[in-house]
Amino acid sequence: MTSDSAALIQSLEENIGRVLLGKEEVIRLAVVALLAEGHVLIEDAPGVGKTSLAKAVAHSFNCQFSRLQCTPDMLPSDILGSSIFLPNKGEFEFRAGPIFTNVLLADEINRTTPRTQSALLEAMMEHQVSVDGKTYPLSKPFFVLATQNPFEFEGTYPLPENQLDRFLLCTEIGYPSRDAERRVFTSHRSGEPVETLNSVLSTEQLSKLQKQVREVRVDDSISDYILDLVDATRESRELSLGVSTRGALTMYRAVQSLALVEGRDFAIPDDVKRLASPVFAHRVICSGVIREGQRNRARIIIQQMIDTIPVPN
Repeated sequence: MTSDSAALIQSLEENIGRVLLGKEEVIRLAVVALLAEGHVLIEDAPGVGKTSLAKAVAHSFNCQFSRLQCTPDMLPSDILGSSIFLPNKGEFEFRAGPIFTNVLLADEINRTTPRTQSALLEAMMEHQVSVDGKTYPLSKPFFVLATQNPFEFEGTYPLPENQLDRFLLCTEIGYPSRDAERRVFTSHRSGEPVETLNSVLSTEQLSKLQKQVREVRVDDSISDYILDLVDATRESRELSLGVSTRGALTMYRAVQSLALVEGRDFAIPDDVKRLASPVFAHRVICSGVIREGQRNRARIIIQQMIDTIPVPN
């Protein structure tokens, strides 16, 4: 890892930190997902900074930003776009939707129907969308940050497993400390601080950092450690669904990204430990029929696995 790369990553985190005060770990996880070319799902109460985080990421590098306020009556065409007939030309013309951007905030994603949720699947996995039999590539980088309120279930549509699997990690922001909240008062005296952020890196520089992530060395012992954890989720009696192969590969890429963000060109076991819950908890299903509180239970189960699986030397 070059000193220039380390400086860029540090400036990116510091820039976002000017808006999301006192949340260094959340910012680090968002940067890890961004550099790993993944997406982030944030489950938390309203008003804790989910939208500010997405805007800060977009303002930190010179790119396009779109926001979707998901509602039950939203249609796939509201996200992807649609073909409009032009009488003067006698043909259809495709009008791109808000998904044609670099950073997409899907706010309260579980308030829209499964049909509309599925409109994001191809874009998040393959960086392209298909409309009326034609395929349109998306710009790079393409980063989705989705939010949902885990405390309100009326009028919502839980994300299916294949949709959840598209997110590299799932995390929460949480309430700030008293000192950080006092600083929030000060920073908002003259308006929204996110609007004053300047970009600290270009899309070309971000693309180079994303390529460097794939060059981070992951020893075979670390790979086996990841697979041991994956196998444990599949064999656990407390889980009815374990981590998929895509989930295992996602962890591998996330570990590489965290190592780069931490200033290393090699992965260590602590990278796996640190990412196990954010990367795996939303990919597993706990045994039983009650869905409420499942994510917290999944995190506890995964942490127990981390505590019992032997760590490579």
